[in-house]
Amino acid sequence: MVNRKELDAEGSPGARFGQRLRMLRDERGWTQDELAVRMGCSGTHISAVETGRRRPTPRFAASADKAFGTGDQLERQGRAVWNTAILEGFPEFVAHEVRATEIRLFELGIIPGLLQTPEYAAAITTGALRRGAITEQQAEERLTLLAQRQASLDRTPAPLVYAVLDESCIRRVVGGPRIMAAQLDRLVAFAELPSTVLQVAPYDLGERRSFDLPVTLLTLADRSQIAYAESAQQGRLERDIRYVQPLLTAYHQLQAEALSQAASVAVFEQARKGTP
Repeated sequence: MVNRKELDAEGSPGARFGQRLRMLRDERGWTQDELAVRMGCSGTHISAVETGRRRPTPRFAASADKAFGTGDQLERQGRAVWNTAILEGFPEFVAHEVRATEIRLFELGIIPGLLQTPEYAAAITTGALRRGAITEQQAEERLTLLAQRQASLDRTPAPLVYAVLDESCIRRVVGGPRIMAAQLDRLVAFAELPSTVLQVAPYDLGERRSFDLPVTLLTLADRSQIAYAESAQQGRLERDIRYVQPLLTAYHQLQAEALSQAASVAVFEQARKGTP
């Protein structure tokens, strides 16, 4: 079959669900559109679930079980997907991020995941665990995925990473003084890499700061560009250049208004002096 995407059955719960869905469909000789008619959705939706680009909902799983006559097998398998701490849309974003040639990001409140030390990341995750926001299994899932994302930066050629951190990322102490000091050291070291530009958007930027929410912009090998942003419940990946281009323009404006990399490093080092 032409352009049939290989599935990673050893990947996330969503990937395993998609692999199972495709297997059941193939066994019956149905196309995605034929299954979609039986389930009351679209063939595009079926494709997105099979390839892990869209997370199956409880209603989707129950509808698939009814179409295949599988009792509640898919509904039970789907529980592993619904119990994940990874937002819908994020796995698709990561699949692009690990292949991007350029990564542009802006973050508020916490150091971006790609720049976090293991101890800083663990402190963030432990906080969520203590609040009851995630389970231990979900905490482990988050940290494992973060380690994989960070490891992807070591590929050759390395992607160009442009990061603008709101000053709140630096002033908010996470994990205590020792962990925060090591995290600031990590930022200084990251800024020294030949493939990175790291800047601080200071508080006094005020209304000149382009973004009020975190945003990530990716440039792929074919020079196409995509944007990713998150709400509390899900992530959204945007490919339409009509929406991506204004974000890219705003990002360039933010870089122009932010501190230079040299001045930003001085901020990190000054903040480091205030920690033991």
